[in-house]
Amino acid sequence: LWDVDNPELSRLLHFGESFPVEKLKMEGLGEQGAAGAVGPLLGAVAASASPQLLPGYSLDADFIESLPLAVKCRVYALKKLQAKSAGLEAKYLKEFHSIERKFAKIYGPLLEKRRQIINALYEPTKEECEVYGPEENSEYEDLEEYCEEEGHNMDEEKEDPKGIPDFWLTVLKNVQEITPLIQKYDEPILKLLQDVKVKYSKPDEPLTFTLEFHFEPNDYFTNEVLTKTYMLKSKLDYSDPHPFRGSAVEHCIGCKIDWKEGKNVTVQRVLKKQRHRFWGLMRTTTQVFPRESFFNFFNALQWGLDADEDEEDVFIAHTLRTFVIPRAVLYFTGEALEAEQEGMFRECNNLTSDRITQEIQVAAVDGAKVQDLVSQAEDIDR
Repeated sequence: LWDVDNPELSRLLHFGESFPVEKLKMEGLGEQGAAGAVGPLLGAVAASASPQLLPGYSLDADFIESLPLAVKCRVYALKKLQAKSAGLEAKYLKEFHSIERKFAKIYGPLLEKRRQIINALYEPTKEECEVYGPEENSEYEDLEEYCEEEGHNMDEEKEDPKGIPDFWLTVLKNVQEITPLIQKYDEPILKLLQDVKVKYSKPDEPLTFTLEFHFEPNDYFTNEVLTKTYMLKSKLDYSDPHPFRGSAVEHCIGCKIDWKEGKNVTVQRVLKKQRHRFWGLMRTTTQVFPRESFFNFFNALQWGLDADEDEEDVFIAHTLRTFVIPRAVLYFTGEALEAEQEGMFRECNNLTSDRITQEIQVAAVDGAKVQDLVSQAEDIDR
């Protein structure tokens, strides 16, 4: 009942506004009786909201057939133009994908140096570490000078962590859409994550992008890389061109994780004792139950069965591809998260400000009405 796409019909079907359901319940009909009494009314409302009365909301072909012939021909001309527009949109997507592929090669050396720094394969120079020099930041102090003043010698430090420990684990935990997926038992594995990349399909291949998670050799699985590939809608369906949605994901392909014995964190093993039905002997069996894990992200998604699940999966992939992978260091430091929160606060503040302004206006109107009523009462008293 509440999945009606027609906003006017949804408004009419609002029980609290259109039907005295609560009153029917109070009269002893109960919920079922109230629903039965309302049923005929719903049919009447649905009939009254027919396409003829609400043509703007109609999805029925009968509405088109009811149009005058000249108008109908013009509508068909518009639909033909729309089909051509969708064809251009498909070409635009291909061009845009080729540009992404081109710039991925340009970004490649920078992202490769980032990987080397994170994994202690390259030590940046002093100049490379100076993001803000004295001319840009008056509070800038040379790191070596600061260490000498404080009595620290960087060369004599006992603990010398290599690279940037737990870089990608910290990054993923600072991504709002991914944080709920990461469980405590996932973290030791994600600490071994060396790099996250996005790869685009070649010019002569169907349009896809692939997320790659590179792990160092570990005791959990034998895979060096875990992947998830997303197929993009890249050509026009001439039998039904109008629903074309540009870079919509048609479906995705996960990968099989080759877990080592007893190391699969996506399942929980429970030992259960059972008694033999006839002999009465006790035996111990192992039952396996699925459980929440970040690594379920790589499962083969049954595309199309659950629209919400599909949308959430695509949103995570889009966030990784567009924001997280290119700007990983800002998620590591938390700056990206702060920017998102500031944006949310600004939006909330704007909404709050609008609400307060509206309340002030309403109060002013109500005050004027009250004052007017007082004046009328005083006139009557006179």
